[in-house]
Amino acid sequence: MLPPLARRFVAGESAAAALEHARRLDKDGIGTILNLLGEHYHDRAPADADADAYCRLVEDIGTTDLRVCLSVKPTQLGLSVGEDVFRENLARVVEAATEQDAFVWLDMEDHTTTDATLDAFEHHAREHGDVGVCVQANLRRTPADLERLAPLPGKVRLVKGAYDPPASIAIQGQKAVDEAYRDLLASMFEHFDGGVAVGSHDPAMLAEAASLHDRYGTDYEIQMLMGVREGAQRELARHREVWQYVPHGSRWLSYFYRRLTENVGTASFALRALLSG
Repeated sequence: MLPPLARRFVAGESAAAALEHARRLDKDGIGTILNLLGEHYHDRAPADADADAYCRLVEDIGTTDLRVCLSVKPTQLGLSVGEDVFRENLARVVEAATEQDAFVWLDMEDHTTTDATLDAFEHHAREHGDVGVCVQANLRRTPADLERLAPLPGKVRLVKGAYDPPASIAIQGQKAVDEAYRDLLASMFEHFDGGVAVGSHDPAMLAEAASLHDRYGTDYEIQMLMGVREGAQRELARHREVWQYVPHGSRWLSYFYRRLTENVGTASFALRALLSG
């Protein structure tokens, strides 16, 4: 059972708990991006097992009328074992999702996985269309990657990036990353034919997205994490398309720890909750 603090950021350990959370979000007009926690597998067995679990989850989603899609990590599906393993497992998940008209997002991990992730996305975007991929504003390569992705079907989520890549390949400093995010967002709204996902909790970036929408008319959605600015998510959902990234599963501890340590405000909240009993 999850401790109370973890339940703010993780829907539960079972698919049933995650879908119940999705039902609550649906009442607030918020869609759900379900992620089964797991990553960096170096043996095939857990990668295959998680691919099986995603296929079962797709079947569960098919029995509901909820707005629910999936988000998978390449190293969870076996990229660290071999690119062939990753592609085989991803194909199984995407095929199962296609049968249920479900959308599949590919999360972006550290910079060593970028090429394999984008290659897999392009393949399935051309084959199926109902797939998305995440790109990171702090990587110097991202402008060129967006040029490659702009003509493809599917969706692209822009985030600032949190994997601390080396300075030789990454923009350094929050101010510079924010500026890069603004520039990339503007490029997406100008050159993409819809399919833009704004992955940010930053009010300034959300305001920028709204302004760009007014300027270019490009359709977009907002994506935020479970447990972060949920009041704002509900407010935004009244007039924007909002999706919440909802993790679940038994491997919740490392994810929960990252949520606490990556944001001072989140950590302060957690500490106050802990001290108040």
